[in-house]
Amino acid sequence: MPTLILVRHGRSTANTEGLLAGWTPGVALDERGAAQAAALPGRLAGLPISEVVASPLQRCQETIAPLLEARPGLASHSDERIGECHYGDWSGRKLAELTDEPLMAVVQAHPSAAAFPGGESMRAMQTRAAEAVREWNARVERDHGADAVYLMCSHGDVIKSLVADALGLHLDLFQRISVEPCSVTVIRYTRLRPFLLRLGDTGDFASLAPREEPPADEAPVGGGAGAP
Repeated sequence: MPTLILVRHGRSTANTEGLLAGWTPGVALDERGAAQAAALPGRLAGLPISEVVASPLQRCQETIAPLLEARPGLASHSDERIGECHYGDWSGRKLAELTDEPLMAVVQAHPSAAAFPGGESMRAMQTRAAEAVREWNARVERDHGADAVYLMCSHGDVIKSLVADALGLHLDLFQRISVEPCSVTVIRYTRLRPFLLRLGDTGDFASLAPREEPPADEAPVGGGAGAP
């Protein structure tokens, strides 16, 4: 079965402003995010990517644009099932304001029970994304063969949930996974089991350096902004 390259979108204006973007329209890549997207074709050079599938949200479409420009003729598709979690009433709010919400503790410690007011549950997000991957696996294998490689550009929480699914981890453990903006995560699917080949690879170790403020104990909802 195919090998899936999961790319989180580049750093967005919402990331730098500390906002939970969700499906809020008009959230674009910031200057750093645009640079990350521009570097993506070089990072993936030599890989025979057969198809590109992306979330319809602007920040994902902007992330794959340089890759598509560098590879004329590469088929690109949009799939809402790998779009961001529908955060409902939380969308567009500052993450700092959400810290004291009782639901945030559930999101952190028991995400399989978390459902956002006016939005969807994290369990539903994982289910739709995993179903999309399985359908695209079958389609890519049918059209390009069992050794094909294809790319999906999605969002932090979605990618983390797909990694948990591939590793057979309960969704309640997915907050232990971290994927930075424009990071590359790779899963090779086989008939018996998936193999996680890369996780959150940016090629940049700056985010591992000590910071003035210690890292938070809580996982950033939506995925965080990555290295400063």
